[in-house]
Amino acid sequence: MAKFDKISVLNKMGSTGMVPVFYHDDPKIAKKVVKACYDGGVRAFEFTNRGDFAHEVFAEVMKFAWKECPDLALGVGTVVDSATASLYIQQGACFVVGPLLNSEVAKVCNRRLIPYAPGCGTVSEIGFAQEIGCDLTKVFPGDIYSPRFVKDLMAPLPWSKIMVTGGVEPTQENLSSWIKAGAFCVGMGSKLFQEDTIQAGNWQAITDKCKEALDYIAKAKNA
Repeated sequence: MAKFDKISVLNKMGSTGMVPVFYHDDPKIAKKVVKACYDGGVRAFEFTNRGDFAHEVFAEVMKFAWKECPDLALGVGTVVDSATASLYIQQGACFVVGPLLNSEVAKVCNRRLIPYAPGCGTVSEIGFAQEIGCDLTKVFPGDIYSPRFVKDLMAPLPWSKIMVTGGVEPTQENLSSWIKAGAFCVGMGSKLFQEDTIQAGNWQAITDKCKEALDYIAKAKNA
C-alpha cells in the first residue's frame, strides 16, 4: 500500500518541482542514490522499471526508503501495461509514470487513487489523459519539444499539471525555462546522475547537485 495519498504525492512533486529518474540493478547503489537525493531536498523519486528483476530491486529500495527517507514518495517509471502497474503498486509505489498513455494503467491506478503520469506528445493526448483521471501528464521527450510547447498548451488548458522529462538539464537556464513556461515539475535522469559520479560513489556530489537544482527551481517559481 502506498505510504502517501494522491494529493500528498502531487503536492510533493509540485512543491519541489523536480523528480529524479534513476535505475540501477544493484540495490545498494540505488539506496545510496535515493538517500543522496533525499538529503538534497528531493521528496518524490522515480525508480525506472528497466532491468531484469527490477521489481525486486524496487522492493528493497522501498523498504529502505520507508525507514531512512520518511517523507519521500517513491514511485515507478517506464510502466506500459496494467499488470506491471499492479505489481509495483502492491510493493508500495506512490505513483506510476509511463512513456506512453495506456487507459488500462489509468484504471488500475485510479482504483487505488495512485497518481498516474502517462507520456503524452499532443494536446489531444493530454486532454484524453485528463478525461480518464490523470491529474499529472508527462511531456516526453522534453528535448524534442520546448518550453514554448508547454506555455502554449497552458493557454487553453490552464488547469493542466505537466511534468517534463527527457533532456532536462540541472542548469539555471534550462530549469527556469521549463518552470516559467508553466511546468508543474520536471523529471531528470542522466543529466543529474553522471556515470562517473555513480562509479566513484560520490554521493555528496549528487546531494549538492539536487540542492542546486531545487534552488534554481524555487527561484524560477518565485520570479
